[in-house]
Amino acid sequence: MDLSQQSPSVSLRAVEPGDLPVLFDFEREPSGNAMAVANPRSHDEFLRHWQRVLTDPAVIARTIEYEGRVAGSISSFPLDGRPSVGYWLGERYWGRGIASAALGLLLGEVPTRPLWARVATSNAASVRVLEKAGFIVHDTMMSEATPRFPACEEFLMRLDGERRPA
Repeated sequence: MDLSQQSPSVSLRAVEPGDLPVLFDFEREPSGNAMAVANPRSHDEFLRHWQRVLTDPAVIARTIEYEGRVAGSISSFPLDGRPSVGYWLGERYWGRGIASAALGLLLGEVPTRPLWARVATSNAASVRVLEKAGFIVHDTMMSEATPRFPACEEFLMRLDGERRPA
């Protein structure tokens, strides 16, 4: 299977070890953590997380490239017993349609439906990315605090059927 998929200026490929320093820097950005309502991980926690991600056969993890540069990551993974998606972009790549394009590419690769996403209700940009791909709000809930995520109100969003073009 060819893991390289293309959209204008945006592509997905398998995560490589050399991507991790860039992805770590993106995850440490205060603006991204504020938007996602997340706490940055230490370097060791980050590496342990990615070791689990890259060795778990239930996870499909991809590096998002924009114009040949690492712009973030996107993945499909089980969460609370549901097949789910999540993504993270470096701040300098926000507002260019990259997340929407990357999600569209991943949805073409992951045939499982329904797919789920959890997103802080305050993260309007990510809610819009998910809605453009056809996700709808299934529920609103208060998530409990974890070391990675503070307690916050979240939407549980669901995608049924075929994906919509972004």
